[in-house]
Amino acid sequence: MDIAALLQSFSNAVERRNGAAFAQLFTEDAVYHDVFYGAFKGRARIAELIDDWFYRTAEDFRWLLHDPVSDGTTLYARYTFSYKSLLPEAQGKRVMFEGVAIFTLRDGMIADYREVANAGPALVDLGFAPERIAKILARQGTELKARPEARPHLGH
Repeated sequence: MDIAALLQSFSNAVERRNGAAFAQLFTEDAVYHDVFYGAFKGRARIAELIDDWFYRTAEDFRWLLHDPVSDGTTLYARYTFSYKSLLPEAQGKRVMFEGVAIFTLRDGMIADYREVANAGPALVDLGFAPERIAKILARQGTELKARPEARPHLGH
């Protein structure tokens, strides 16, 4: 498997608003766990995430994946991600995130995608009210605590 080509195709499809090409990188039963919009299961929903959800309130995406590491089953890559926000409170600003993309691979395709993102600076740049930021971060905390790997941290 050519990891560099996979990551370049991944970025290109998002930047070109090509949900169909993006979805073809995933297995039929794949799940994409978006830090803002939640889980999208299956190719049709993953394509919808790109073509509709991403571009509903943003444009001019840039997604760069850096320093990939893979054992053939799991792929990690740091990323920088930005877009021009169309939300009124953002006033046309370009907002940027950094994070780590975590891919589960099967037969050369993405079976699961999740990420750990530092969204705080972007939420501030978007002009979100503190209450809205708190709501987003609380949802992320709830999702983290629901994962099996969180059990030892929660006294279970």
